[in-house]
Amino acid sequence: MTEPASSEAVPVVSRGGRNLPVAIAVGLALLAAVGGSLYFRKEVFIVFALLAIGAALWELSHAFARRGVHIPLLPLWVGTAGMLISTYTAGSEALMVSFILTVAGLVVWRVVDGGGTAAVRDAAAGIFAAAYLPLMAGFVMLMLAADNGREQVLLFILLAVASDVGGYFAGVRFGRHPLAPTVSPKKSWEGLAGSFVLALAVGLVGSVFVLQINPAIGLTLGFLTPLTATLGDLAESMIKRDLELKDMGTLLPGHGGVLDRLDSMLLTAPFVYLLFSVAPNVAT
Repeated sequence: MTEPASSEAVPVVSRGGRNLPVAIAVGLALLAAVGGSLYFRKEVFIVFALLAIGAALWELSHAFARRGVHIPLLPLWVGTAGMLISTYTAGSEALMVSFILTVAGLVVWRVVDGGGTAAVRDAAAGIFAAAYLPLMAGFVMLMLAADNGREQVLLFILLAVASDVGGYFAGVRFGRHPLAPTVSPKKSWEGLAGSFVLALAVGLVGSVFVLQINPAIGLTLGFLTPLTATLGDLAESMIKRDLELKDMGTLLPGHGGVLDRLDSMLLTAPFVYLLFSVAPNVAT
């Protein structure tokens, strides 16, 4: 006698191991929130960025705590606010100065809290976190501060998303040859090719219709972004592998943690900013 079928809904899980409908819904909601904040007021986008970096730092601190490493969160959060706001208002010099002040504050905070080997280890982890998250995010603030900052940041985000989406779907559909099996077994060369295809398309269209600049710059961005985004993703995968984690957190259903969504953008931001800075005719 056969058992009756269960009335409970079964989540649709893709070959990539994600609940695809939920992941798509959350991804679209995030894009709408980012785009809305970006075009409502630049200051609202800065608040959105502060919340995202703050949440990612919280995830990273909890992940490190699994190995007995305790990142000083409060001075990091204060330093993050100082770095992003001062960078937007005063430029690259402010980013460097605020980063140095954040590092100094982290070290002093941890030493005052208790010295010894643990203090050195925790302070070093805090410095890594400051360089990994708010320092890289500072380059997004530099883009935002430009006259056409909204368009620069929008294209940067769309390029990073295109690299992730193209890589994911091409990898799931065609992936046969592992890209870095010891670090991220699910990544494939076919997925990387998909990242290039979609990022090049977004870079070309974005350069012409969003920034109205030389299409060659958009194609360069489309070629550069999958390289830096993939390296950023692999770097976070190495951290998670060492910590024996699948995701950095659970704040974003279908995606994992906030840091799992920011990892590809973090390393990409300084390179995109640099290209915007040196490329001719970037301004609209």
